[in-house]
Amino acid sequence: MLLVNTNEIPGKEIKEVIGLVRGSTIQSKHIGKDFMAGLKTIVGGEISEYTEMLENARQVALGRMIKDAENQGADAIVNIRFATSAIMQGAAELLVYGTAVKVE
Repeated sequence: MLLVNTNEIPGKEIKEVIGLVRGSTIQSKHIGKDFMAGLKTIVGGEISEYTEMLENARQVALGRMIKDAENQGADAIVNIRFATSAIMQGAAELLVYGTAVKVE
């Protein structure tokens, strides 16, 4: 599966636009890691617990989007975008979406 955040794929021709595909997940950290992350806000610096959580969420959401595209017969996804939103304290949704296409 070819994945790009542009409208076109260099060297390929889009022969069919299938439509919107997406994948999402809602992630949270357990109380221990959430507590440690809270302490880090006092001293500053990267909050690695949340960096790890969001990286895992991106991989899960991407996998779900790819599966959606494969189920519709696509061989590429163009114009990929990510969005996040807070669901509740300590939990976030990560959404990835794009346009499924067939290319030559």
